[in-house]
Amino acid sequence: MTAGPRRLLVGPFNRVEGDLEVGLEVSGGRVVAARVNASLYRGFEQILMGRDPHDALVYVPRICGICSVSQSVAAAFALANAAGIAPPPNGRLAVNLIHACENVADHLTHFYLFFMPDFARDAYAGRPWHPRVAGRFKAVTGQAAGQVLPARARFLEIMGLMAGRWPHSLALQPGGTTRALLPAEPLRLGFMIAEFRAFLERVTFGDRLESVASIASLDELTAWRAKPGAADSDLGMFLAVADDLDLGALGRATDRFLSFGAYPAAAGGHLFARGLTDCETVEAMDPAAIAEDATHAWLVEGEGPLPPFAGVTAPLPDKEDAYTWCKAPRYANRVVETGALARQMVAGHPLVRELVSRQGGSVRARVLARLLEIALVVPAMEGWARALRPGEPYCDSVRLPDQADGIGLAEAARGSLGHWLRIHKGKLQNYQIIAPTTWNFSPRDRNGQPGALEQALVGAPVGDDEKTPLAVQHIVRSFDPCMVCTVH
Repeated sequence: MTAGPRRLLVGPFNRVEGDLEVGLEVSGGRVVAARVNASLYRGFEQILMGRDPHDALVYVPRICGICSVSQSVAAAFALANAAGIAPPPNGRLAVNLIHACENVADHLTHFYLFFMPDFARDAYAGRPWHPRVAGRFKAVTGQAAGQVLPARARFLEIMGLMAGRWPHSLALQPGGTTRALLPAEPLRLGFMIAEFRAFLERVTFGDRLESVASIASLDELTAWRAKPGAADSDLGMFLAVADDLDLGALGRATDRFLSFGAYPAAAGGHLFARGLTDCETVEAMDPAAIAEDATHAWLVEGEGPLPPFAGVTAPLPDKEDAYTWCKAPRYANRVVETGALARQMVAGHPLVRELVSRQGGSVRARVLARLLEIALVVPAMEGWARALRPGEPYCDSVRLPDQADGIGLAEAARGSLGHWLRIHKGKLQNYQIIAPTTWNFSPRDRNGQPGALEQALVGAPVGDDEKTPLAVQHIVRSFDPCMVCTVH
């Protein structure tokens, strides 16, 4: 008689924002099926019902303490869309700067404090790189935290200068930002960004940001690693670990990537383009193709997958066959992955595209895309700071109509974030949010399609004595989950 697959429940996870459990079926030392459970219900969408539309700017940043600006940006964009207005140039630049500051800080936090400490574990003690990685990244005692946390804190002073506070600033509004910089303050802003650049070039990359961002192929990456300083940098250390553990073959999901477009540009478009790619072609992104399936969520279902404007968020905790509080967003009925890897795939970064074309989306590709994005965004921030025009407006007044729909699409550090609102008689009749981890950690839909993480976990190795498999942890953390945003 053949034994069936053994079942393993992994969780709750440490170093993850919010509550997460993963149920695994293991056979032959490999994961054969996974079910991802976002185990906490919060109900922000219900809180917003019937309120003044501007109240969203107060409530939605409190969905999360580490990506609150992204929630504010999406809400402000949705209100601006409902009002049919766009912010003045200084307002657009200021929003980009504030948003980029949070996203880059999130990337840094993920790499140094959430992801790399897993490789300092005693389980890897026999690996040639382990003594260096443990000395650098081990929780509490590693050297990296003592360098990174002060640099991150100084970088986040940009929030105080431009947004008054972080998290949960009220400076971001549909018409721009309420904090107009004084004539000398753009220069101070430039110094803040330059100081952070110097830290990244000295510690994280061991090279100029432009040199890292311009690496266009795996051959060029190999050549870059031979440069003085590169191998000893934290990026170089990650690449050594990734090669030895073959992280490029771990955690492949859908290989279909979605980006809502990051950091609006002056002439339309974005710094990182909006679109959908299956690795062969990039197609335009149509918000009307997005719907949420609640078949396996502890939530009330509609007559089928619902577009967000008609979405329902109502708890049903005893629902049969449900296993999570997370809905299953789909794009044209397809599972997609979102995040820094998706952004760079849609934007066409050649190194990222080569990585995915060879082995698909993977742990290595996701982490490398996140680090490349830091090297791309910080120079863009320098350009936005120089483009600010003293004396010109940062915010226009906005009058919202009594009846309107609005969509706010933004890119948080973890991926595509959308807010959909409906105003009726001057009040919020409906408000629906799809967060990046809602896309990536979604459950199966009514067609049985597993979400991106559920697919990525299939094939992960699990040792006979592993209760919390290391490979599973690496895959989960490669997505940089934010579970409180998932269930908002």
